[in-house]
Amino acid sequence: MTTALDKSATIAVVGAGSMGAGIAQIAATAGHTTLLFDMNPEALSRAVEGIAKGLERQLSRGKITAEAKAEILDRIRPVATLEALADARLVVEAIIEELSVKQALFAGLEKICAPDTILASNTSSLSISAIAAPLARPGNLVGMHFFNPAPVMKLVEVISGLTTDSQVAQCVFDTAAAWNKRPVHAGSTPGFIVNRVARPFYAEALRLLEEGAADSATIDALLRESGGFRMGPFELMDLIGQDVNYAVTCSVFDAFYQDKRFLPSLRQKALVDGGLLGRKSGRGFYDYGASAEKPLPRSVAQKKSPAAVRIVGSLGVAEPLVPLWQQAGIGVSRSWGEESIVRSGEAVIALSDGRSATQRSADTGEANTVLFDLAFDYAGAGRIALAAADQASAKALDDATGLFQTAGKTVSLIDDAPGLVVMRTVCMLANEGADAVLQQVCDAAAVDTAMQNGVNYPLGPLAWADRITPALVLKVLTNLQQAYGLDRYRPSQLLRRKVAAGKEFIS
Repeated sequence: MTTALDKSATIAVVGAGSMGAGIAQIAATAGHTTLLFDMNPEALSRAVEGIAKGLERQLSRGKITAEAKAEILDRIRPVATLEALADARLVVEAIIEELSVKQALFAGLEKICAPDTILASNTSSLSISAIAAPLARPGNLVGMHFFNPAPVMKLVEVISGLTTDSQVAQCVFDTAAAWNKRPVHAGSTPGFIVNRVARPFYAEALRLLEEGAADSATIDALLRESGGFRMGPFELMDLIGQDVNYAVTCSVFDAFYQDKRFLPSLRQKALVDGGLLGRKSGRGFYDYGASAEKPLPRSVAQKKSPAAVRIVGSLGVAEPLVPLWQQAGIGVSRSWGEESIVRSGEAVIALSDGRSATQRSADTGEANTVLFDLAFDYAGAGRIALAAADQASAKALDDATGLFQTAGKTVSLIDDAPGLVVMRTVCMLANEGADAVLQQVCDAAAVDTAMQNGVNYPLGPLAWADRITPALVLKVLTNLQQAYGLDRYRPSQLLRRKVAAGKEFIS
């Protein structure tokens, strides 16, 4: 049974910036009379004008009718005072991210609104428990975190503080679902779900760049074309703003008492200090000047295709490569064993397991070891990363390159970094998701729902861990931790338990 607010309930939004305006549009579209307040009358006017323009674009694309547009705009009522919000059943705050300012606002709203009015904060980083601390009725306060642009993005994180009434949280959850959103429950911990679990997407790319494994354009291309992400981390940081992204990382890092998993990047700090904030400043990792050309990812020139290969063992998640090679006319023979390798000419080719190719070569005695990266969809991926052991011959690298090119893949050669690009990123995302579940921030399904609907990941991190097997994720992280000697890569205790029990995250 749903506890969603009825359409007859009045909704109020405080703050008429882009986020507040977007939330007001959502509520009005769902059929609610929606009061919109801002201390700045000009901001109110801009908000209404912006909503009208956005609806006009929808009308021109045939997504809404002229009648629907008029009805939505009629339901949005700008008001000049907080006292005008007295009849609201739900008040959503979308103002400046300052704790004392939010506390003062909600304390004032408590005196104006009915005792059962739900007060919701759209904060992306502040503790719901802290915001509620000075309130007379802290149980009425809940987090309702929308993602920008709010009318488009489906995710809403419903965050319960220590004092939030569970019925209040469920009402907001059901109301968000009635508004055609994808809500998830979360506890009030630093970063909630998305801003916490997403940190490795940026952090691993920055570390790879700092180590010279590849340039930003190549890393971006690999995470798009092989990993299936909509944007690469460097172009996404430029879009978000280097200052904003860096500030979120620092906030999470400090909130977790400087846990090294969230260590900020010196390279990103240098960009922020230098005013190179991304698109909004004209330059970040990329140059956005009128005459600037975006650099191309590095790709290896065409190499000769092998006539035949021998596969030892199962390639696991990479098995879809086999029919591609067969369709290209390459003779494939197989033998069963524990190695999980492909022998092509001089090359001994294997999926990354978190060791560098050089370390794996030393461990196995196979000098001509070449590792390939994880892909979201090996059959459809347009690009793949390879890394060769320092011991490997040039011929071995050419043999491996030709094999993947014959399968229709553009090959990017990166320096021999443990875990390559996509594999280490996905494993770190899964590990952070597992820790969020372990620490009771949310359940496993919420992690995946949040990351797919909040930041458009091609697959939830925990579902992805199940696809490649939790055992491989654990192996990759263990090898990364050994390679770097850093606590940053420590495997989650929940991951260890899943592997020990032979279970998956999503059942």
